[in-house]
Amino acid sequence: MRDATLSEFLPELVNIRHKLHEMPEIGLSEVKTSEFVAGLLQSWGFEVTRGLATTGIVATLKRGNSNRSIGFRADMDALPMQEETGLAYQSQHPGAMHACGHDGHTSMLLGAAWALSQDESFNGTVHLIFQPAEENFGGGKLMIDDGLFDRFPCERVFALHNWPGLPAGTFSTRAGAMAASIDVLTLTIKGKGGHGAQPELTVDPVVVGSSLVMALQTLVSRNVSPHQPSVVTVGSFQSGSASNIIPDTALLEISMRATDPVVRKQLQERVEQIARFQAQSFNADVTFGWQVGYPATINNAEAVEHARAVISDKFGEEAFVELAEPLMGSEDFSFLLEEVPGAYVLIGNGDSSGLHTTRYDFNDDILERGAMYFYHLARSALV
Repeated sequence: MRDATLSEFLPELVNIRHKLHEMPEIGLSEVKTSEFVAGLLQSWGFEVTRGLATTGIVATLKRGNSNRSIGFRADMDALPMQEETGLAYQSQHPGAMHACGHDGHTSMLLGAAWALSQDESFNGTVHLIFQPAEENFGGGKLMIDDGLFDRFPCERVFALHNWPGLPAGTFSTRAGAMAASIDVLTLTIKGKGGHGAQPELTVDPVVVGSSLVMALQTLVSRNVSPHQPSVVTVGSFQSGSASNIIPDTALLEISMRATDPVVRKQLQERVEQIARFQAQSFNADVTFGWQVGYPATINNAEAVEHARAVISDKFGEEAFVELAEPLMGSEDFSFLLEEVPGAYVLIGNGDSSGLHTTRYDFNDDILERGAMYFYHLARSALV
């Protein structure tokens, strides 16, 4: 059987994307989105399971008698931002916006779903994973905790993410580390407050915090190999209320990113060690409040080669560009890749506004290519 095409369905797919863009919902609150997506999938003959991670969906389509299976994931949630695009289809939910293109990711996977529903020739099972809460609560892990791969086993799993600045429709990825882990530490320094005119009677947490911030600048440069990308950022330093009062406490918000699990653990251990020693040298105390985030996104080499081969064969060799370095941002598809081998791939959004900006919009011109990428992956895997 010849490959399905999206030509006749593409206008409707664009309309679907615009409808999703109008109804952005924050993580674990994607009620309207979930209902809309599930209705479409059911109308195309998929077996739809709802309720994983509250609003998540798994849509299953089986052909033939093979036990082989493949999974594709799209994130559905939006960001708490006020849209400023002025588009005819801009957000109808004040304070929420699809500023990361998850409306487009969902639409591309829906396009693949439609194409697969028109195809009787593949042999095996396709699981389409529509995931909530990528931006905030780690919806990928929540779906796994709800039995995602126990209930819907996949031999490999793939995801696409649009990327502004990369030529529209160009794909890019790499084997191994694709994106960094993220962990956040709220560090509280406990000193002894007093009058600004009598600092000798105090333990000044502002001085302790300042010394600690400077000490952390060597955490990466003198503890981690330059061949292992990692970043430590003190993004917030809060203390005090007036110029003549030495406060009792100071609060630091610190983020840590690494592309290697061993380095991630090393950063966590060393930041505590440095903070304790710095505090002790000033007779202060410290406490740690960890928000352990997403692990590094590690692509499977064979899955990357599968993706590259499909892209080159179906869209031309020029459609694939090897990603030279891992991204230092983070992505909760990493949780899925810890369970099942797969690949996280970028697709160029062209010369658009950046992700997480109020004027960003997903490029409709890449909908067909993204959808057909998933379709061809399924066809090539399930033969």
